[in-house]
Amino acid sequence: MNGRLGRATNEMHNRIVRDAVGGGSDGCGCGERVGGVVDGIVQDMKAAAAATVIVAVVIVVVYNVNHLYNYDPPKSPSFTNDPYPLFVTWKIGRDRRLRGCIGTFSAMNLHSGLREYAVTSAMKDSRFNPITKEEFPKLHCSVSILTHFEEATDYLDWEVGIHGIRIEFVNEKGHKKTATYLPEVAIEQGWDRLQTIDSLLRKGGYKGLISTEVRKNVHLTRYRSEKVTVSYSDYVSQKQNSHA
Repeated sequence: MNGRLGRATNEMHNRIVRDAVGGGSDGCGCGERVGGVVDGIVQDMKAAAAATVIVAVVIVVVYNVNHLYNYDPPKSPSFTNDPYPLFVTWKIGRDRRLRGCIGTFSAMNLHSGLREYAVTSAMKDSRFNPITKEEFPKLHCSVSILTHFEEATDYLDWEVGIHGIRIEFVNEKGHKKTATYLPEVAIEQGWDRLQTIDSLLRKGGYKGLISTEVRKNVHLTRYRSEKVTVSYSDYVSQKQNSHA
């Protein structure tokens, strides 16, 4: 894997655009607290290269939560430390109930960014109690690395199951708000584009009547993500194999 990973990271390194602007953090179904998006982090990234990196990333993320309970600290990662916007999502049980999801639209170096948001999403998502050690065996962890940011022409200029969306809008009190859904949210919920926009407005705190005019005034940025999910049992197997 090391040889493939080296070639993959070198290729990605050559394609990264480092002129990211703005930023902020958000729960994957919550309103964002700060403005700005990352524009064009990765151009034409090969899926195979991304998957190789993310598999290594997820293993580190799961390991990092163990570290919260004074287990052995995670080893220094060997994969790329290039900057990306990212989200970490925790789900639990056979029905994969959401247990925490927070990320950032600021491009962060992967080594520090993944450790920070693994902990933040597991322990500080305000919608949930912190994850406990007893829950470990039922956990599933996903890392989403966000790519291909594009300004949409209107609130319907995106595709369900392909794009994540980030909206900016002014609420009924005249306050600017933002919110995001990762690419998988709409398809998992069975929503079309209109239903997704309305739900995201509510998640972002809009409490008034959602009219066509309100939707037309939404500023939408679409993006894609490279995502991989592993379970705690996958982590245990990986750890056992590494000691074999």
